[in-house]
Amino acid sequence: MAINRRLGELIRSRGVRVEVQPHREVFTAQEVAHASHLPRRNMAKVVVLRDGVDHLMVALPASEHVDLETLRSTTGRPGLELAPEEDLRSIFPDCELGAMPPFGHLYGLRMYVDPCLAEHDIWFQAGNHHEIARMAYETYERLSRPYVGGVCLHRKPAHVTVA
Repeated sequence: MAINRRLGELIRSRGVRVEVQPHREVFTAQEVAHASHLPRRNMAKVVVLRDGVDHLMVALPASEHVDLETLRSTTGRPGLELAPEEDLRSIFPDCELGAMPPFGHLYGLRMYVDPCLAEHDIWFQAGNHHEIARMAYETYERLSRPYVGGVCLHRKPAHVTVA
């Protein structure tokens, strides 16, 4: 199992079952879903945000984009913005850039999860760009202790009117 050390220790200490699946090296969550033959809605995309105080993590379906306004409202942090790459390198030294697992507490970060991910098992990158991990959503929620609100944290589709 090539899960990074922090996550591996958590999984072993809790006796959790995790499936690890290799895929060709790709870098975005959508590419990972495609390379792994998964629906994009089943693959978690991790986004890291910051404000003047600190950072937080958000997991949402790979097919979606984070809705900053909804997240700012949900967290009560109006200054949230995407964290730059240099922040990611220092916060996640045991992960390849952009392959962070959705377990914020392992890095001292508050974790928010889009409720759309709760509809099925969750697949996620666990530190590298060539393997993904899968676990039952209920297990993920128990281990990661995220905030799961009643509203989706991704952008809503643009309303199309037909004339």
